[in-house]
Amino acid sequence: MWFKEFLKRAEEIEESEKEEYLLKSAMKKKRFLLATGSASCFIPKMSESSKALECEGAAHEDGRGPSIWDTFSEKFPEKIMGGNNGSIADDSYNLYKEDVNFLHQIGFDAYRFSISWSRILPCGDLKGGINQAGIDYYNNLINHLLSKGVKPYVTIFHWDLPEALQHTYGGFLGAEIVNDFRDYAELCFQKFGDRVKHWTTLNEPFSVVHNGFTTGQEAPGRCSSFTNPNCTGGDGASEPYIVGHTSSSLMEPPSKSTEKMLALFLLCFGSVLLCFFTVTTLETGTVLNCDCVSHLLLCFQAIQKGEIGIALNTVWHYPYSYADKLAAARATAFTFDYFVEPIVYGKYPTEMVNHVKDGRLPTFTPEESSMLKGSYDFIGINYYSSSYVKDVPCATENITMSTDACVSIVGERNGVPLGPTAGSDWLLIYPEGIRDLLLHVKFKFDDPVLYITENGVDEASIGEIFLNDDLRIDYYAHHLKMVRDAILMGVDVKGYFAWSLMDNFEWAEGYTVRFGLVFVDFEDGRKRYLKKSAKWFRKLLKGEYNGTRQKVAVI
Repeated sequence: MWFKEFLKRAEEIEESEKEEYLLKSAMKKKRFLLATGSASCFIPKMSESSKALECEGAAHEDGRGPSIWDTFSEKFPEKIMGGNNGSIADDSYNLYKEDVNFLHQIGFDAYRFSISWSRILPCGDLKGGINQAGIDYYNNLINHLLSKGVKPYVTIFHWDLPEALQHTYGGFLGAEIVNDFRDYAELCFQKFGDRVKHWTTLNEPFSVVHNGFTTGQEAPGRCSSFTNPNCTGGDGASEPYIVGHTSSSLMEPPSKSTEKMLALFLLCFGSVLLCFFTVTTLETGTVLNCDCVSHLLLCFQAIQKGEIGIALNTVWHYPYSYADKLAAARATAFTFDYFVEPIVYGKYPTEMVNHVKDGRLPTFTPEESSMLKGSYDFIGINYYSSSYVKDVPCATENITMSTDACVSIVGERNGVPLGPTAGSDWLLIYPEGIRDLLLHVKFKFDDPVLYITENGVDEASIGEIFLNDDLRIDYYAHHLKMVRDAILMGVDVKGYFAWSLMDNFEWAEGYTVRFGLVFVDFEDGRKRYLKKSAKWFRKLLKGEYNGTRQKVAVI
């Protein structure tokens, strides 16, 4: 395995020579935006905790309303490893200047973060009022980033739905969500769009669909009772598809049809464009009215000169054997293609249409299909790991979205793991997967503009300060090499965001694992310490070994 080879090499090469080798391997010939980030540092209600949930903290400060993750982690602490929550997280709400200084010190040119919906709209909608303190916080963060030469890349939604909307109409199971999301997005564009030029509408909708409504392992914790009797309710066979889609009769009263009453991410992505029907420039106060969806992006770009996209996650699926090739394709269709095919071609993948029975997969009207097609400037890819896929008989009982693909996902073949296991047991390190995923997107989806919006590796938290993260350096070096190889093969990758700048609250894994380039001591005032990987990136960004300064960013 490549990691064993790396360790063997390390015994033969002095430290400086080893780092030089990795740096040259990582960034040879091709230059592009490299970055790191942290989702809108958001945080659940309780105390301790980081993406807005993951890093921001200050869950109960300055008028912020609770999110579903606050409720989930506080009400069901047993569902979070360690019983913690994100109410404090990295405390970036109060320490953002220090964090931005780390970005500048390492040399990153961009920072990807998310906005906490309930921090600027505590009740989730305009009727509940705008929280000026929240607006001020993000203005201060954006301005400080720009003062340090760091471009803000902003995600509008990263899982932290306002609890008020979940309580009032079921959140993403309520038709009202589309208008409320549209209002929230428009508010973001109006308040920050004069300085923010790179927007991501949704981050990892599949994670919400799968973890929130199929397995129930994450907020809002819904699933079928046979999956987990401790879920808060739900139907893993139908709700995941509802949450992924909105039909043309979305605005009909919910009582008319289960399939037609509720909002999905895909049409939320399309509908966010509607918030450009009226775009107001902060500089001049002029208003530009757009009377059709096809002109929305033109209006946005003409005035604010920005770009908009979506960030999608998947492992890359390899067939367990030659006979499992179609199964691997189905696995990818049900995770990644599920959200790409509608925005590129206006329809769901054929594999889903053929395997989701009993009318549970919604359909797009011609108008919806037209609105979705081409509704992006870029596609973000969040990649961490790969897996093998086996073909299995389709289930006839206890049906959920997880059984519809008729596949089994495994991490080893003939007793040999696909790659080394990181801090999380789901993260098998296999750099070739990111290259193969990029090539898949290029050739299947008309060669879109791509960003690697998340890529990283974790180690287990061991209860003491740990800074010598050689595994992380090796992970980044080999993954960057694979991205470079994809670029040389014609893939249009514009940038790379490392996950993540700091250790943070990792959702259901709490503080038990660490992804950061910066160590955060959660037991001693959230003190920050640069890890060895941060210093490696600093050398990479200074171009000490290849004679040219690379552009890098953070998420």
